[in-house]
Amino acid sequence: MAARSFFISGVVILFCAFILSLIVAVSLPGLPGVDIARVHFTSGTAPHVATNTESIKEIRFGIWAYCIYDAETGHRTCIDPGYGYRVQLLSASNSITIGPGSTRGLAVHPVAAGVTFIALLFSCSSHFTLNLLASLISFVAALLTLIAFAIDIALYTIVHNKVRSVAAPGLWIVLASLILLLLAGCTVCLGQRRHSRMSRAIDYNTTEKPGLFSHFRRR
Repeated sequence: MAARSFFISGVVILFCAFILSLIVAVSLPGLPGVDIARVHFTSGTAPHVATNTESIKEIRFGIWAYCIYDAETGHRTCIDPGYGYRVQLLSASNSITIGPGSTRGLAVHPVAAGVTFIALLFSCSSHFTLNLLASLISFVAALLTLIAFAIDIALYTIVHNKVRSVAAPGLWIVLASLILLLLAGCTVCLGQRRHSRMSRAIDYNTTEKPGLFSHFRRR
């Protein structure tokens, strides 16, 4: 019963980790509230981007695009959605550019989500080998998520050093997913070890042992 509870817990934790990874992998422009870093501008310092002459009050950096919010109407516009986008902010005093080199690495997120999904599928099986693979793949997914989190931190740091950004919800979702993946890998592994011990104990108890008078039986 204890081993089964470990299995169920591992599956549930992996499912939660996958949902979080998937949410971040979609990010902007699909999910406006899930971004890695965002910058708020005051009315006196509101710049504009190179592809739009309207002043903006906020810019959000996602996985696949960046979105700007108009300073007057608050209308959201996501610009150049795709892999490795480029951002150029223009103001009366200076120009700030965040190149594709800072955003290309964000594509690790969907890879981590895919690996997490594979681990989730394997964890649903009661077979020893598949459960062992689920545990190993969970740790691989955790490693990829750690790499993605490091890339997110790098992007946040670059943006923060240039325009004083704040950490967005997507950054914390990635951290939560990383913790869940590590916990899921340990849980599935412990559940499999407990299940193996219980199986060996059952086999030992059900093995017929020779009785006290078995040596006196006639052959």
